Amino acid sequence: QSQFVESGGGLVQPGGFLNLSCAASGFTLDHYAVGWFRQAPGKEHERVSCIDSGDGGTHYDDSVKGRFTISRDNAKNTVYLQMQRLNPDDTGEYYCNLREYDDSGVATDSWGQGTQVTVSS
Repeated sequence: QSQFVESGGGLVQPGGFLNLSCAASGFTLDHYAVGWFRQAPGKEHERVSCIDSGDGGTHYDDSVKGRFTISRDNAKNTVYLQMQRLNPDDTGEYYCNLREYDDSGVATDSWGQGTQVTVSS
């Protein structure tokens, strides 16, 4: 059965850190572009970071640059999001997104079930 699952969320104090994982099984993750998105109450769904397939180029929203690091471990079929110096604005449900392009360049997105991150004292 092909699936991918996020984990690593939790409650952390401001200034703390969390490491999120998006682990796939039943298929190979390395040919997908993988993104981390978050949804906070009252806020728009936003892309936090993504990592390209192929060259593994990384991209970050301005709000997380210098604090978050996205990486992939193809041997473990997992993409990680290391989050440091967390602040309350980072609170939200974090989702792993897999994007695959067909030969025509049309993208197909798949979403995980999400993991909650709460930054609070």
